[in-house]
Amino acid sequence: MGVKIRLKRFGTKRRAFYRIVVMDSRAPRDGRAIEEVGFYRPIEVEDQQIVLKEDRIREWLSKGARPTPTVKKLLNKKDIDL
Repeated sequence: MGVKIRLKRFGTKRRAFYRIVVMDSRAPRDGRAIEEVGFYRPIEVEDQQIVLKEDRIREWLSKGARPTPTVKKLLNKKDIDL
């Protein structure tokens, strides 16, 4: 089972927000997550857009979870080493 850290979409048209979740790589985008490790709200002001549980993300990365390219950019904004 490959584990990915990726986005799970919520909200309505043009008012989307996302949860950053740890999921099986074969699961659908909005399927059941193993764990929720943060939020991404692109319509908020800059300093309130990204909320992360950094300790949990680091633990999943150490276990071999791979972030998607979009999540990798968000983690780099918050200075989390990959």
